[in-house]
Amino acid sequence: MKKLLLLAFTLLILPLAVNAQDGHEYSALVEKTVNYKTWKLTDLKTGEPDDLRSLVAGKKLVMIVYFAPWCRNWRFEAPIAAKLYEKYKSQGFQVIGISEYGTRDEVKAYFGEAGPPYPVVTESESRDDKQKTAHYGYRQLTGDARNWGSPWNIFLEPSKLNATGDVLIEKAWVVNGELIEEDVDKYIAGKLTPATTAGVIEPCKAP
Repeated sequence: MKKLLLLAFTLLILPLAVNAQDGHEYSALVEKTVNYKTWKLTDLKTGEPDDLRSLVAGKKLVMIVYFAPWCRNWRFEAPIAAKLYEKYKSQGFQVIGISEYGTRDEVKAYFGEAGPPYPVVTESESRDDKQKTAHYGYRQLTGDARNWGSPWNIFLEPSKLNATGDVLIEKAWVVNGELIEEDVDKYIAGKLTPATTAGVIEPCKAP
């Protein structure tokens, strides 16, 4: 009996051990209370303030990813975020990056001369700001116990956002870690694909 329990325990923790060894921090897509607020933050390219409501206007689904430019887990996720953006942008999908705890120069160096493929804004530039950011507050609400919380992802449907006030939405789908690409891909596709309607059944005609 003890051997069977030990085997079961080993099989249970094996995937976690592999992820820990690889350095990944994958997390499931879950709906959480966030009380997500609108913001106006500085655009990485232009240096001008960007307003969230303006950035999401006309979009069907928006993924906002908070990241630290020096974070290894962000670097794991970044290609996935770019891939999903390229795949679905023509269908109304938008990605917005919010940089945290690293200077704007660090963020620019990460993306290189070409710059990011989607809008990127800055919320903080110092590691000393960790517990002062909106990002930190959202992580506390959603149960993210990681130290820096990079990356942290939230999905917004612009058509469902509150039209007025600072709080855009009370509950939203979030990922407290790296995206699981297959699951998120299905979620995005489901939100962007119009619901199918049953065909109209014509009544029988008299012979």
